Amino acid sequence: MTEATSALDNLLHEGRAFPPSSDFAANAVADASLYERAAADRLGYWADRARETLTWDADFTETLDWSGAPVAKWFVGGKVNAAYNALDRHVEAGLGERVAIYFEGADGESRTYTYAQLTEEVKRAANAFSSLGVAKGDRVAVYLPMIPEAVITMLACARLGAVHSVVFGGFSADALRSRIDDAEAKLVVTADGTWRRGKPSSLKPAVDQALSAPGHTVDNVLVVRRNGEPVEWTDGLDRWWHDVVPAASAEHTAEGHDAEHPLFILYTSGTTGKPKGILHTTGGYLVQCAATHRDTFDLHPETDVYWCTADIGWVTGHSYVAYAPLINGATQVMFEGTPDTPHQGIWWEIVEKYKVSLLYTAPTAIRTCMKWGREIPDRYDLSSLRVLGSVGEPINPEAWMWYRDVIGSNAGKNGEKKEHPAPIVDTWWQTETGAHMITPMPGVTATKPGSAQVAVPGITVDVVNETGESVANGEGGYLVVRDPWPSMLRGIWGDPQRFKDTYWSRFEGMYFAGDGAKRDEDGDLWLLGRVDDVMNVSGHRLSTTEIESALVSHEKVAEAAVVGASDPTTGEAVVAFVILRGNATEGDDIVTELRNHVGSQIGPIAKPRHILVVPELPKTRSGKIMRRLLKDVAEGREVGDATTLSDPAVMTKIAEDMRK
Repeated sequence: MTEATSALDNLLHEGRAFPPSSDFAANAVADASLYERAAADRLGYWADRARETLTWDADFTETLDWSGAPVAKWFVGGKVNAAYNALDRHVEAGLGERVAIYFEGADGESRTYTYAQLTEEVKRAANAFSSLGVAKGDRVAVYLPMIPEAVITMLACARLGAVHSVVFGGFSADALRSRIDDAEAKLVVTADGTWRRGKPSSLKPAVDQALSAPGHTVDNVLVVRRNGEPVEWTDGLDRWWHDVVPAASAEHTAEGHDAEHPLFILYTSGTTGKPKGILHTTGGYLVQCAATHRDTFDLHPETDVYWCTADIGWVTGHSYVAYAPLINGATQVMFEGTPDTPHQGIWWEIVEKYKVSLLYTAPTAIRTCMKWGREIPDRYDLSSLRVLGSVGEPINPEAWMWYRDVIGSNAGKNGEKKEHPAPIVDTWWQTETGAHMITPMPGVTATKPGSAQVAVPGITVDVVNETGESVANGEGGYLVVRDPWPSMLRGIWGDPQRFKDTYWSRFEGMYFAGDGAKRDEDGDLWLLGRVDDVMNVSGHRLSTTEIESALVSHEKVAEAAVVGASDPTTGEAVVAFVILRGNATEGDDIVTELRNHVGSQIGPIAKPRHILVVPELPKTRSGKIMRRLLKDVAEGREVGDATTLSDPAVMTKIAEDMRK
């Protein structure tokens, strides 16, 4: 074992495990036989899942063509239409009156779309887009809030074979323009605005600014009237959605597209530098998304109500809001707002209202709810919840336990507890992987707090050292994928060399996207975050994730972010930023208490040099902690670009406190 990987072995020891109840296992839609089928014949397994999951216009003749590695072709020769599979086929099967989407607006508006209604809306939108000159292969930029029209737009593009490029509504005009230019988008779909924490917020001015300079490729801007914000209008370019889409015909026949036809581009870079457009195609992506959605969440579409809290601007909103739930015929909730508006119990109010049974959210949201205190969710009846999911970053064991004990055990408003709490599925995957890669299966796996645990059936992941050799149980290293998988990215839009250099150059024949991981004594996988988030302190390599986990395991800490700061003596020093739980008070000895706690949990070498108690952490509007900005503060630099933060003032306050 090399020095570079030895430090990744330091993860806190976690001995708790929670097997599924006998009732849950007996009624689960997926069992251990899936692992056996996939192990016996991996490609045969995916061929079976493809035919079980989708309705194909033309069957495929070859499951995988890897001759052009690292660009794969899955389900070669097959033809399929994503929108038909998400909508029309359910209506044709007599399920048109099943609710597809319950929408809760940030302004208190509620809307319900059945599968029949959603199918009609998507057909009208497809015809409207065609009337604006959008054809198969054209790119459409989508800059919308979390409203049904966003999903309708994505599915209308997929129906036509146009390629959608969703840009998160929190990104700047410059970021939007760079993505429009890179994809050469022909149409932009946006809204006048949305609401943020109860206040109207504009969107269209960013589009106007993005298109103010000449040289763009956009022919039309289609604008949804959402909150009545005043808008500037450019005749010949701008059109109202309500003038164009409702007037279009509701008759539209979906045609099958090649399994490898591009479905969408999703950019992963921030607002600076050249955007990195991750390209996903149709057949393989849809198969793995739908199969993992069914298996990971134990989906029973006839009775479950599913809610993924992710925005459609991120890959989670693509895979597990716009596509997989609808392909599986599920009923889902869409929420436009934030977890604290109009009050800190709004999520649990929605769970109670719609009897949500499957909830999929991010660790940062869970830790925020921890900070607010359990008395808030305890006011609501959350007994409908059957499965809880986590996505976006490694989840601290204590946050995992809070999720289980407070949310998953709730059996009513009066403090009753379930005999068997809802199982938690911690999912690891990326924009690039397209769908779940590592996750427990709730009817099979004895789940462990903080661990994603096992690869999805048919997926071959490994943890390797610096020379690409597999590490033993109990050791850490670099997380790789050894075999191609159906929902894998097919490249970086317009830049095949960058695709090879970024993902396939570190280890020969293996996909590596920068995450560290550890196998525990049982062989289960623990994600350690980005390898570049590993600090070198006096020659010891320490994971920021494990120190954050140690801090959050303290009863007074709700959330923590750790960075390494340059130190002339030790090379790097640990600097921690913590948010205290609602019932904790900031005393003079809290820093000493927390430093000693980290020392006892991991070892003296991991004790933070500085711990700063903060009211909030700098987060993007998707909930990601911007550790880069914290590193600027820790090293005494001017704070970098904070425009993507949900509240840029947070960094000003942290910088002032750090100077003191």
